[in-house]
Amino acid sequence: MTINTQHGSPQFPSPSSTIASSSREIMDASIQTLVEQKENWIHTPVATRIAIVDALIADFSALAPRWVAASLEAKGLEEDSPYAGDEWVAGTWTLLHSLRQLRQALVDIQKDGHPHIPGPVRTRPDGQVTAQVFPFRSYDRVLFPGIRAEVWMQPGVTAETLASTQAINYQSQTSEGKVALVLGAGNVASIGPMDVLYKLFTDNQVVLFKANPVNAYLGPLLEESFRSLIQPGYLRIVYGGATEGSYLCQHPDIDEIHITGSDKTFDAIVFGPGAEGAARKAARQPLVTKRVTGELGNVSPVIVVPGPWTEQDLAYQAEHIASMLANNAGYNCNATRVIIQQKSWSQRQALLQQIRDVLSHLSTRTAYYPGARERYQAFLDAHPEAEQFGTSNPQHLPWTLIADVDSTNADDICFTTEAFCSLFSETALEATSVVEYIERAVQFANEQLWGTLNITLLVHPGSLKDPAIAAAVDKAVAQLRYGSIGINYWAGTSFVLGSTTWGAFPGHEIYDIQSGNDVVHNSLMFSQPQKSVLYAPFRSKPAPPWFTNQSRISRKLFKQMVQFETAPSWWKIPAIIKTALSG
Repeated sequence: MTINTQHGSPQFPSPSSTIASSSREIMDASIQTLVEQKENWIHTPVATRIAIVDALIADFSALAPRWVAASLEAKGLEEDSPYAGDEWVAGTWTLLHSLRQLRQALVDIQKDGHPHIPGPVRTRPDGQVTAQVFPFRSYDRVLFPGIRAEVWMQPGVTAETLASTQAINYQSQTSEGKVALVLGAGNVASIGPMDVLYKLFTDNQVVLFKANPVNAYLGPLLEESFRSLIQPGYLRIVYGGATEGSYLCQHPDIDEIHITGSDKTFDAIVFGPGAEGAARKAARQPLVTKRVTGELGNVSPVIVVPGPWTEQDLAYQAEHIASMLANNAGYNCNATRVIIQQKSWSQRQALLQQIRDVLSHLSTRTAYYPGARERYQAFLDAHPEAEQFGTSNPQHLPWTLIADVDSTNADDICFTTEAFCSLFSETALEATSVVEYIERAVQFANEQLWGTLNITLLVHPGSLKDPAIAAAVDKAVAQLRYGSIGINYWAGTSFVLGSTTWGAFPGHEIYDIQSGNDVVHNSLMFSQPQKSVLYAPFRSKPAPPWFTNQSRISRKLFKQMVQFETAPSWWKIPAIIKTALSG
């Protein structure tokens, strides 16, 4: 088996599926139904759409336990596994949470023509407009204490014109109906359904969803829970691999394509596979000329800003960094891949040692994603000094740290290639001051690491008391070319908040797509976002439930959170808080 690992996301081998591929007759019939209903969808009243969302919430809530059980079985996890919480939070709660936000956005559109922004809108000194989008509702201030998030708009958007850039497909009914093909991702159970919702409710397009063979087992459950969209002909679900995907991408009645996955798959769609596709790309002659959007991979960095860290701080942030990798066994496009430190920081090695301690106590997981072992081996071949923690056998890969990667080696696999497995690296930059280091770290992340999806900065509040460092951090946030930025909070949580955007920093053309060319989630339906920025305390209390040392409570907590989103009520909050504090 040949695995293309150099530069970008992996080219995944073709996986097998437990669901038979759809025939061309079935695919054609599905598309024909969508063609017949695409004009009806764009004229569907907002009140009817709200009723559809209500049905989606009720139907998905009812089968959420079955959804989680199917995911656990496929990933080789028992119901009481310390990692079972991953499937409750990213697989079910995230979807229900986003549906709740979508419903509120539609209510606002029905009343005022655009979603209401829940927090202040500000104009920065450079003229860039930011809108606080989280907390989205009063419940969130209690459920996510200390967490807030902003969406920064592209230059040119003003505070006065911001509302006119929201829900633009609801402001005019002059557009023609379209059929969108959504190619599902195989790693996180909520990705496909949320992409479907975005194309339907924000882009106003009916959807043909092709399940990814890796998690096609969820397809029948999706058909059951999304029946309020399927019955009137606004959604169809089909199955298959690359052959079926190629047929659908080139189908004349498919108007647009959206993929969450690898830049290699994106290129194969747009230019065709193999040498012929590479030649078309080089000649700038795409095979598919319809609009193709993607949310793709990233070599996700964590910038560690030196400061007066205590032993407790080191332990907390080591758990934080390791948890960014361990979530979903590292099969996430937002997993930690490169830890960036200042070479002269006196606590650099202490932080690394704390990370080693965390990894050494983590049980390993089934390497369920196709090609994982081959990708892993490519990194070990390049870095035989890699440190491995835990079990390594035909089913499991160890947690792995590659420390002290030479930051001047621009072609190092750790910087150019998304591992998409249980492995990350650390590098250090020379700098004579913290301010200089921050500037160099921003340049390194922007210019040397592949992708623009998400980045996390860890900065101690004591450091921010220095006006020069505070200014450098603010400048860094403005200059970082990433779609999501987390300050003291994993930027990957932008994926689950819903009101934040999720996708690459804008500007990638199809000839150098990197992390993609559009956003999803974005429940306030901004049409010109640039990035999302999350802010959190340096040490959240209680610790986030996705931390590995909170695994004892995360499964129970997110079951409660799922029940909460089914029918939100202040009466349910005390039990949730009690569970969160019991860890």
